[in-house]
Amino acid sequence: MESTPITFNIQQTILDLQDAIDFVNSRVINRTDVVEQIFCALLTAEHALIQSRTGVGKSLLTEQVFMMFRNARYFKVQASKEQQPDTYFGGLNVEELKQGRIIHNTEGSLVESEFGFIDEIFDANDFTLRALLSLLNERELILGVQRRRAAIHTVIAATNYLRVSEITEALLDRFTYQSVVFPDKDPYVQYRIAEQYLQHGGAPISPPKYIDYQTLREVTRICTGSSEIMEISVPPEVAYYANLVIRYYEELRNRQLSQHPEHQYQQDFYISPRRQMKAFDLLRAIAFMHGRGSVAMPDVDKLYVLFTTIGMDDERALWTKATSALGHQFSAGNAMEQLRTLLDFKSLLDQIKGDPDVLQLPITAIDHLPIKRTLREWARETFGMADVTSEHNRRLITEFLERFQPATDEIRDFRTQLQRDTHMIFHTRSAGETPLH
Repeated sequence: MESTPITFNIQQTILDLQDAIDFVNSRVINRTDVVEQIFCALLTAEHALIQSRTGVGKSLLTEQVFMMFRNARYFKVQASKEQQPDTYFGGLNVEELKQGRIIHNTEGSLVESEFGFIDEIFDANDFTLRALLSLLNERELILGVQRRRAAIHTVIAATNYLRVSEITEALLDRFTYQSVVFPDKDPYVQYRIAEQYLQHGGAPISPPKYIDYQTLREVTRICTGSSEIMEISVPPEVAYYANLVIRYYEELRNRQLSQHPEHQYQQDFYISPRRQMKAFDLLRAIAFMHGRGSVAMPDVDKLYVLFTTIGMDDERALWTKATSALGHQFSAGNAMEQLRTLLDFKSLLDQIKGDPDVLQLPITAIDHLPIKRTLREWARETFGMADVTSEHNRRLITEFLERFQPATDEIRDFRTQLQRDTHMIFHTRSAGETPLH
C-alpha cells in the first residue's frame, strides 16, 4: 500500500487515540482492560491473543478497534484443521508451479494486510501455525524458496482453548499481549450490552473520527525508538529497575506454580528475552500517551498489561506484589540513588574497557561522566585529596566499590557484578593484554 504524506501533530494524535479508546469502550461494554491492552499492541506493532468462550464479543471488539483506522487493509479468517497455508498466504501461482516452484500469490492475503483477525487460531494445523511464526515475528513470508516482506502491523487472534505443544508455545510467544475474557453475568452490564445490540445489532459501526494508518505507524516508530519526529528516553535507572521487577514477577509466578501444579497447564513460567525487551517499547508508549519525552519510574507499574494475562486476577495480584515490594525497598532507603551511582560507575568501566588510556588520566578529568563528582567527594573524605592523579585511579575505583554499602540485595548483586568487571579489567591490564570489548 502506498503511503500518503500526513501532518503529524503529537498532541492532537494523543487526543485522537484517547478518543478512539473511549469510543471502543462505549461500543464494547465492560472490556476496558482488554481494549487498553489491544491499543498497547497497536502502538507498539505487536500482536494480541484473546481467550474466551463463544459469544462474548471477540469479533465485535476486534473489528471495532481496526475500524478506527483508515487506509489500512484488513484480513479475517476462521481457522480450521483442514486449511492449508494458502488460506493465509494466498493461492499458488499456477505458472510458477509449472516450473516446479511453489510461490504464493499474496494479493489480498494476510501477507499484504496491515491488520488481521484469526478466529479459533488453535484449530489450525501445526504446519500452518509453523508457517505463521516468521510472518508474525519477522513480518516476512518464508515458505520454501519464497521470501516476501509482509505489511502486517498487528494481528489479533482468538481462541476458546489453549492447545499446548512445542509449536503452539512458540506461537504464544509471538502474541505479546494476552487476555482472558469471561462472560458478563451482572444484570446492569448485561443491560448495557443489550442497549448496544438493540441499536446496532452487534455489528461494528463507523467512528465519529478516523485515525489515518500512517499516523499510527509514526506513533509506533516513536514507541519503538525509530522516529525522527520525537524521541522518548528511558533513563538507565528505570530500565534496570524494570528488569528487576520483571525477574521478581517471574520468580513469584514459578513459586506459585510449584505450590499448585495440579491447576497449571505448564511446568514453569518463562519470560523470553524477546518479550522482556518489548517492555521498553511499552514504557515509551505509556510515556507518549501522557505527552512526556521520558519514561518515569511509576510507568513500570503499568507493565502488567504486557506480562500478565488480562482477566486473570491472580496474575495481576502477583504483579502488584512484585512492584509494591521492590518499590517499597527502593523508596524507603537510598537504593534508587545508589542504583544511579552504580550505573554511572558502570559507564566509567565501559569507558576504560573502550579506551584503556583513560586510566592514565585523573578520573575527575573525564568529560561527561556524572560519577566523577561522587568519586571526588569520596576521595576527599577517604584519602584527604580533592583530586586524583592517575596512579591513584586503580585504588580509588577498587576501594570505592569495596566500601560501598548496598541498601538492598538487588544493589548488592549489582555491586558484585561491577567488582567482577573491575577485577577483570585491572587483571587483564596488569597482564599486559588488551581488554576485551
